Amino acid sequence: MNDALGALVPFISYWQGTLGLLVFVILIQVVVFLRRKTRKPFLNPTEFQQVPLVEKTQLTHNTVRLRFALPDSDMRLGLPIGQHITFLAQDAEGKDVYRPYTPVSDDDQLGCVDFVIKLYPEGKMSQILARMALGQTMAMKGPKGRFTYEPNMVKKFGMIAGGTGITPMFQVINAILKNPKDTTKISLLYGNLSEQDILLRKELDQLEAMHGDRLSVYHVLNSVPPGWQGGAGFITRDMISKQFGEPSQSIMTLRCGPTPMCAAMQEHLTALGYTPEQQFQF
Repeated sequence: MNDALGALVPFISYWQGTLGLLVFVILIQVVVFLRRKTRKPFLNPTEFQQVPLVEKTQLTHNTVRLRFALPDSDMRLGLPIGQHITFLAQDAEGKDVYRPYTPVSDDDQLGCVDFVIKLYPEGKMSQILARMALGQTMAMKGPKGRFTYEPNMVKKFGMIAGGTGITPMFQVINAILKNPKDTTKISLLYGNLSEQDILLRKELDQLEAMHGDRLSVYHVLNSVPPGWQGGAGFITRDMISKQFGEPSQSIMTLRCGPTPMCAAMQEHLTALGYTPEQQFQF
């Protein structure tokens, strides 16, 4: 009997050591998690703060993806889903230029924030961003905005986006689909001038492939290539009706894009029976 117990001692010691190591690792992970959750986020709603540009990627002929580094690698941005950030910079004459932008990243991404931005030839902030070199800083303040996403706040979102208006939509879409407890369905109508102008297409395709039972994306182009399977021209009332279905209290519509497009979409939605409470414009 004593020999048998003696033979078990190494195994007991081994499992005690392994269990102790496992508990230690778990405790470290808990401490890190709690530190991240309780640590003050970067954004300050009353004060602009400078952040450096660390990556700049050309996505299309006039669209860039910008990554700005936060002060610490484990710091959260602190932006509620559906809200935006104000940029502040000086133009060539030294005058202040302000513009709102919505990140395509969310608070689960630590240490940096990503934006997809279209650069317009006549845009004052566009020209500043086009000239920005790695290491240069941009002043940011936030969060700002009247819309805040909450899981299962509605049964379905009907989204209409034009051009860079996709960025707040993508943020909401990503938040919904990454939350296993959120059962919200999404129909997205996305209009662009040409196929080359479609932003975040790879990401949208991947999300639709993974969550086809909850996300449907319908692209509409002004100029369609041969064999195009989506819509042609402008987003119409019939397209909205077909993609969104009948208006109901369980559906909320979101729109973002050029001002003329948003005005036309508001007319279409109202004519289809969506009340002002069921419509939100970013």
